[in-house]
Amino acid sequence: MYLDSTYVDQLQALASAAQLRQPEVADRLLHEIERATILRREDLPGNVVNIGSNVTFRDEVSQRVQTVRVVLPGEADIAQRRISVLTPMGAALIGLAEGALIAWDTRTGETRHLTVLSVEADRA
Repeated sequence: MYLDSTYVDQLQALASAAQLRQPEVADRLLHEIERATILRREDLPGNVVNIGSNVTFRDEVSQRVQTVRVVLPGEADIAQRRISVLTPMGAALIGLAEGALIAWDTRTGETRHLTVLSVEADRA
């Protein structure tokens, strides 16, 4: 689990601000930040989900494969498959590498298992 040092302070601030209205997501994101190895962007492996990464994953229950882009909340647009890091899925995916399997809870309380199949890094 790795995180880009460029975003760590911003992610902590977003999670802290979301504590009252989205406590589960905020706690998940804070937990991911705490357990992550923090690296400079140029040292982050290209197969790790970062802000701006396109992530292809498989839902292990439905076997559905989809691709999303993990973004900051202000850039989220589900119609364009851009998901906020402050959603349960976004918080679960951030920092994972290709091949990782993660469990996350949907907004309806259902537990899903996702396998990260590929990551296309945004190196801008």
